[in-house]
Amino acid sequence: MRILIDADACPVVDIAIELARAFQLECILLCDTAHYFNREGARTVVLGQGADSVDFALVNMVQNGDIVITQDYGLAAMCLARKSVVLNQNGMVYHEGNIDSLLASRHMGQKIRRSGGRTKGPAKRTKEQDEMFAKQLRKLILSGINNSVDNAADMTVQ
Repeated sequence: MRILIDADACPVVDIAIELARAFQLECILLCDTAHYFNREGARTVVLGQGADSVDFALVNMVQNGDIVITQDYGLAAMCLARKSVVLNQNGMVYHEGNIDSLLASRHMGQKIRRSGGRTKGPAKRTKEQDEMFAKQLRKLILSGINNSVDNAADMTVQ
């Protein structure tokens, strides 16, 4: 089990690295040259700024049972197809039961913006969101998911 992070604009990189280090897991940060950063305790893979270069590189690297951290629904869907466990920055686990509706809502927002409309952006990040993310990531690691994502929908923190 490894932790792969779509690190471009990811607010929980340090939390994920800390947990990976605590559980002696490999942590890989993927970013493009516009967002390059280096963190102790993680390997950084820097890719060109091409459209979706980080997403495609991450999908090509991910293995069955890896934990992927992303806020990109499209990337989440591709990683789910590769049998990884996918978590967003707020602690929500993406799974077969929610990915279709998330992709549909993303598509609708894109249509609204393309037609000149506006959609509401994300609210300011809170300490509670960081705590929920850390709690959920710890739970996923401890569950020993290595080869099964069938129960990911049942793994949300209560």
